[in-house]
Amino acid sequence: MVIGSAKRGRAVLRSTARPNDIIYVTGTLGGSAATLDVLLAGKEPPRSECSQRHFYPEPRVTIGDFLAKRKLARAMIDCSDGLSTDLAHICEESGGSAVVNRELIPVAPGASLEQALHGGEDYELIFTASPKAKIPVEIEGVPVTEIGWITREQDRQPGVYLTDLRTKPQPLEPRGWQHFRDQNVV
Repeated sequence: MVIGSAKRGRAVLRSTARPNDIIYVTGTLGGSAATLDVLLAGKEPPRSECSQRHFYPEPRVTIGDFLAKRKLARAMIDCSDGLSTDLAHICEESGGSAVVNRELIPVAPGASLEQALHGGEDYELIFTASPKAKIPVEIEGVPVTEIGWITREQDRQPGVYLTDLRTKPQPLEPRGWQHFRDQNVV
């Protein structure tokens, strides 16, 4: 458990995403899940950035601080439970939906799209920003990737939708870690 505090009005919340916000993610996703799958198969994972990040995670605290101090991020969450689950938290609390372009998701080397979507434990940041915000392509040496946008369309249920921009967005079921659920399967 981690406990902290922020000055009133300084915290970037999950509940403050707005329609047309752009969704960004730091770093790459799926590396920790790929390493865990190798371990669960009884094999030795190769020494790689993914396996190092699995065993020695580095939460993106300084990047979150950078975004907050410059008021660049409108809503933010760490990606510890998986992109599908953590982005769904932003949608639930902000009362909107997210459309994510599967072709833009920064999948870690050696990981699959499924691991990037649902794996978790990468401790990257997912954040939204105004389309007018000048978001750097890299912060503290870590890439920042645009992956989608927030919408509040009337014909769409709140949640996360996946597309490749050639097909109609399809609902993405949150399959990462969900607290208080009997089974958590990636």
